[in-house]
Amino acid sequence: MAFQIKFGTDGWRGEIAEDYTFDNVRRAAQGFASYLLEQGYAGKWVIVGHDKRFQSEGFAVSAAEVLAANGLNVYLTDGATPTPVIAYAVVDKKACGAVNITASHNPPTDNGFKVRDPNGGAIDPEGLKRIEALIPDSVEEVKRTELRDALKDKKVVYFDAAEAYTEHIHKLVDLQKIKDAGFTIMVDPMWGNGAGWFTKLLAGGKTKVMEIHNERNPSFPEMKRPEPIRPNIDVGLKATVENKADVLLITDGDADRCGIGDENGEFINQLRVYALLALYLLEVRGERGDIVKTLSTTTMLNKLGKLYNVPVHETGVGFKYVAPKMIETNALIGGEESGGYAFRDNVPERDGILAGLYFLDFMVQTGKKPTELLKMLFDKVGEHFYDRVDTPFSGDRKNREQMIIDARPKEIGGLKVTGLVTVDGFQFKLEDGGWLLIRFSGTEPIMRIYCETTHQDKVQAILDDGLKIAGIK
Repeated sequence: MAFQIKFGTDGWRGEIAEDYTFDNVRRAAQGFASYLLEQGYAGKWVIVGHDKRFQSEGFAVSAAEVLAANGLNVYLTDGATPTPVIAYAVVDKKACGAVNITASHNPPTDNGFKVRDPNGGAIDPEGLKRIEALIPDSVEEVKRTELRDALKDKKVVYFDAAEAYTEHIHKLVDLQKIKDAGFTIMVDPMWGNGAGWFTKLLAGGKTKVMEIHNERNPSFPEMKRPEPIRPNIDVGLKATVENKADVLLITDGDADRCGIGDENGEFINQLRVYALLALYLLEVRGERGDIVKTLSTTTMLNKLGKLYNVPVHETGVGFKYVAPKMIETNALIGGEESGGYAFRDNVPERDGILAGLYFLDFMVQTGKKPTELLKMLFDKVGEHFYDRVDTPFSGDRKNREQMIIDARPKEIGGLKVTGLVTVDGFQFKLEDGGWLLIRFSGTEPIMRIYCETTHQDKVQAILDDGLKIAGIK
């Protein structure tokens, strides 16, 4: 029986050489090719790109060979390319979709296979199910053209996606003002695709950009994984203080997510960053439009929505839910708890580079340091506190889900439970407007327990109660 390839919240991820093999990548590419042909895209162009993980460029070539053999044409990136740049290339080249070989923030042992639609955004859940259904059981059923033949026939064309994206960025942000600001900016691209981007975009002015972890190293030293949260970013936070930098910008392995450290070397968690970016667009730029958030991100967005009279939409976790909702509502901003933020006038895809530039522009336009921007936010919506625990679980998932439903807690962390939402996982609403969410990962055998509250002293108690409800403690 062939290994069954399953798409989670953001494509398929697996362990290199265990289940993530060249043959299985080719099978996944055949499923995507068949899906595109079903959609009427025969003869159209597809973007294929990759990150800096082990053998990513080889896996990308394998996907390109399969797509070309199925009557599609392929633009293949000429090197490791950030996910938002690949996504923008879909729109710029009027392609029908993309394959992106990346495991984003996963451990170094993993790689992944992301697929994108003609908007450059995540494919909706129904589309992902159809791709899964079209994946052949055997690699013998996969069509394949050797790369040298595909290049000769111009069925595969190498290209540099950076130029069009860079031109696009200049239309969205006044980079000259950031260059002239005289900032010292520390950048941690986490050994990934974001390396060199802020340096290149902000060169030629008074502002100085310093980078660490900016070479290719698929083992990701000095961090557990290239995910922009602590403890992975501790080296970057320390470097921020040592170099007296004004801010730390962090991009994850494929540069679609963004993390921020303040001028004191303290991490600004991703829920606060999302609220800050929304405040920047609403208050500083004076823009208006819907906000799309996953249920695992901050209620500060709901409060901003009321203050600025804009609708706020809540979805399940993952950009396969966020992207379609952003397109439907022409949303101003969309995002999730993991540090992924997407913006109107860009593609409906997380963009860690644009998010970082917007944060810098927020500092320029207000003349405020990151800590002062946080105070500006809290003056409007109150202080909110967040934390998350990831824990492996054993046994049958359905039994554990039933255990969570049967728990029916009246209080969590000393706060009254006011409701239960089961859109994606189990979210217990709390009397202070906060919440506890218990959710199973779509890509790993892990249970995630998250909370947000206005009571700093109750965060640990809420998480502890969450572990008990889930049968872990």
